[in-house]
Amino acid sequence: MPKPQSTPTPLAAQLGEMPAPLYARVKQMITQQIASGAWPPHYRVPSESELVSELGFSRMTINRALRELTADGLLVRMQGVGTFVAEPKGQSALFEVHNIADEIASRGHVHRSEVIVLDEVKATPERAMAMDLREGQRLFHSQVVHFENEVPVQIEERYVNPQVAPDYLKQDFTRITPNAYLTALAPMTEGEHVVEAVLGSASECKLLKIERGEPCLLIRRRTWAGRVVVASTRLLYPGSRYRLEGKFHS
Repeated sequence: MPKPQSTPTPLAAQLGEMPAPLYARVKQMITQQIASGAWPPHYRVPSESELVSELGFSRMTINRALRELTADGLLVRMQGVGTFVAEPKGQSALFEVHNIADEIASRGHVHRSEVIVLDEVKATPERAMAMDLREGQRLFHSQVVHFENEVPVQIEERYVNPQVAPDYLKQDFTRITPNAYLTALAPMTEGEHVVEAVLGSASECKLLKIERGEPCLLIRRRTWAGRVVVASTRLLYPGSRYRLEGKFHS
């Protein structure tokens, strides 16, 4: 994250004649700083203490303004790091299966991935049903965090049929995404997915660097090559940083 930059105009001066409740005036001031470009994406916003000192408002007022701007998607609050101006929301295809690295590159941004888990597991009853296998059969399991300009935007957890991708565990998924590898190996012929609004677990919030209680977008997806289930995948996005969109044709 870039270091704080100097603010061209004192913040207090911008609150002068705003006829609104105090927290709304703070929100309006911060929104103006972002809209004018004075606070660009990834700019580190002054801390609550700094804003209290500069504006003379209560911590409760400042906290409410920052919380609402975070909920609106204008700010990103990262635990133990600070509050930053959000990137304009990225978007992911809802009805098409795209490679996230390509989506990020198409926006002129930099993709990076971090492998959290890459191992072999036994299929639980639920997982066996999803993969159309017998309980106890081998499955390959991966969990990868994808970053856009060093900001985590997706946790990808994937269970893969070893019969389709016997060398899956040998791949370097910091150099190629699981999606790109599997698509090249066994092109998808069919897919299904479910989209939900969820809350991430404590470990997921830590990986995404979001606060507990922040809404997330979840896609559960299964893909086939012919009649064989290739993978069962869980994609988790922080709601403040991503949106899903789809196109319909009559």
